[in-house]
Amino acid sequence: MDVRLREVRESDLPAFFAMTQDPEANRMAAFTVEDPADRVRFEAHWARILDSADVLRTVLADGAVVGNTAVYGPPEEREVTYWIDRAYWGRGIATSALRELLVLVPERPLFARAAADNTGSVRVLEKCGFTVSGHHRDFAPGRGEEIDELVLTLGV
Repeated sequence: MDVRLREVRESDLPAFFAMTQDPEANRMAAFTVEDPADRVRFEAHWARILDSADVLRTVLADGAVVGNTAVYGPPEEREVTYWIDRAYWGRGIATSALRELLVLVPERPLFARAAADNTGSVRVLEKCGFTVSGHHRDFAPGRGEEIDELVLTLGV
């Protein structure tokens, strides 16, 4: 599968919104919005992301929009994030996309967060060189309860 990143286009947002409607994807991501069906809140959230992310890319697989990835935050706390449509999980797309993103952002350290039981996401991060550097317990709107979260670091 050919995985590429490109600049986010406004026309990508409906696909991103559709991806956030998947209950299982929200459960695994855990630290999502309270109401994924709130389109107004989604659009406001993405307006902020488009204005503030240092590097923001759409993930394409064989030309189809399948997710997004970004680096954001102040220099000493820059964090990576990604969302891949669940229909494409388990195909190496997240790993390929994150590796490509890391080439675009050579500054280190970079941080990432994942629900401790989201073994797929933790594995993607570890394959890209991140190591577990901390643990937190916090409320996860995607699950409606407090859960364990891992903090992972690249390049300290």
